Amino acid sequence: MSPEDEFLSKQRFLVISPHADDESFGCAGTMARIKDLGGEVYVIVCSVGDLKHYDGTESMVTGARRESELNEVMKYLKVDDFDVLYRDAQSHLRLDAIPRRDLIHKIEEESRLSYNRLRPTMVAISVSSYNQDHEAVFRAAFTAARPGVPALKAFQPLVIGYNNTSLFWSLEREKFHPNFYIDISQYLDRKLTALSMHKSRCAMPFTTPVCKTSNTPRVCAAAKSQSKPPKATWFSGMSCDGRRRRGPSWQIGLRVKGALLKTTNTMSF
Repeated sequence: MSPEDEFLSKQRFLVISPHADDESFGCAGTMARIKDLGGEVYVIVCSVGDLKHYDGTESMVTGARRESELNEVMKYLKVDDFDVLYRDAQSHLRLDAIPRRDLIHKIEEESRLSYNRLRPTMVAISVSSYNQDHEAVFRAAFTAARPGVPALKAFQPLVIGYNNTSLFWSLEREKFHPNFYIDISQYLDRKLTALSMHKSRCAMPFTTPVCKTSNTPRVCAAAKSQSKPPKATWFSGMSCDGRRRRGPSWQIGLRVKGALLKTTNTMSF
């Protein structure tokens, strides 16, 4: 077993997802790899609700359908458990209207998969973007992961931010700067399958091309040409052993039995 495999096999990995499908866009390949290696994988989805398609037809996808699709994806990826924080129409796409303190409390204490209950060793958060829900979840989840006295507060040794489809429209100072990757060469097909199982999202005429199964060959080619190593999931390291990242050039170096896990600063596709 490689040092990277050994490291991942020991993780209790928690993915914080603003909505159903963000977890697959950002982490499905990594989740599949960790599960195959014997690690644990959990997902918190902050909001599932009715979604209007901006396609000129006024069509609506119900929250019940989106949650049903999420259930199937979680089974497919063999996730140990997942939790949905909000199902009401007043919260969906309005997470920024919830007091940040309340959202922090959900993630830190109240959810059955909260930091203090689950005590994850590795947390992945969807990085901030123009999407108001993503922004609210990022701020709350990152704050909830702040270091504290271990006897009083769960400590997350590694906190990373994952890419999402909202990042194409960002201010320069807010652009995603990956500096940590996990090789998913053997899991890219599984990631794309998980994405395709969010059928109501993939059916949208203006949905992100990576979600369309018909674009699988082109997506795989892009991943191979732009990833080092080929077909990697890209993350931005925000905290390692309680030390915050300082600037876009800061790199994570995790030593496992003397081996340094690889890092990069190349932009993702």
